Amino acid sequence: MDSNIGLLLKSLLKKHSLSMRKLSTLTGIDTATISRIVNGKQPAKLSHLKQFAEHLHMPLEKLVEATVFDGNEPGSEPLSDIHHSVNTIQEVLASSYLFDQKYTTERVQQELEKYEQYAQTAEGNQMIYDDFRSKVEQVNGAGPFIEQLKQMFEKYCHEDTTVHERAVLGSGLLYFISSVDIIPDYLFPLGYLDDAIAVQLVLQRLSQINHPA
Repeated sequence: MDSNIGLLLKSLLKKHSLSMRKLSTLTGIDTATISRIVNGKQPAKLSHLKQFAEHLHMPLEKLVEATVFDGNEPGSEPLSDIHHSVNTIQEVLASSYLFDQKYTTERVQQELEKYEQYAQTAEGNQMIYDDFRSKVEQVNGAGPFIEQLKQMFEKYCHEDTTVHERAVLGSGLLYFISSVDIIPDYLFPLGYLDDAIAVQLVLQRLSQINHPA
């Protein structure tokens, strides 16, 4: 199955009448590396994407979007994919003039801590049950981490989930449901950065709960 980034690069090469060898000369990236990225056999690094953006005249954000939607490599863990995607988007964010450079994961963590308390209230619990599915529909089921969120919702609703686990899961679900995003979702794909970080932090917390050091 072709990767999104591979298909996009193929169309750009054709558009600009460039061979992979010529693109290699322009970018300084080895031809074999370009071939593996185009054919979905190797993930593109941000340094690669920056070179492609410059020489193929394509906004860097569009190339990042394509890599975000390529999903997991065979045999990889979902958390690894989330971590890779978050890092990629964060690097783009850091090199962009569109946002405050002081944006940090700590801001998302602070919000999650508030929501963790709220998730343990009857009101917070009801909001999760009432609003999660409609929020998924609102974003048309799209977004890099919707599947992880759906799995989190299923676990939240499961009777065997502990009170502690449910509170942590609830914090991530409430963050997603909330319209108070640190970065607006419509600034895609960068708008999903805070949702992505929230999911990542929640899964890390759950891992720590289930596998304490």
